[in-house]
Amino acid sequence: QVQVVESGGGLVQPGGSLRLSCAASGSIFRLNTMGWYRQGPGNQRELVATITSGRSTNYADSVKGRFTISRDNAKNTVYLQMSSLKPEDTAVYYCYSQVGSVGYWGQGTQVTVSS
Repeated sequence: QVQVVESGGGLVQPGGSLRLSCAASGSIFRLNTMGWYRQGPGNQRELVATITSGRSTNYADSVKGRFTISRDNAKNTVYLQMSSLKPEDTAVYYCYSQVGSVGYWGQGTQVTVSS
């Protein structure tokens, strides 16, 4: 069994910053791609950013230059540093962790950008 747990969401004003963390634990023999997705009100879940075990990154155009994804392989943890936040970034953010060929999702953490 693999558990994926996110933390760090909350309420932030426009232009502010927030850092999300996600830790994978359990039966992890090979942790491959990790990433963040989000689902805003009335929207489908969309990719935010991914990072491979070799630290190659991929970002959605809407967050390029504002968000930074990183990971600590020793801790099986992925981070998402979010800056210059906009109201349209408001969403539930989900962590994705690929163990071998199987993907696991966290329960999500709410990020609200509002004044």
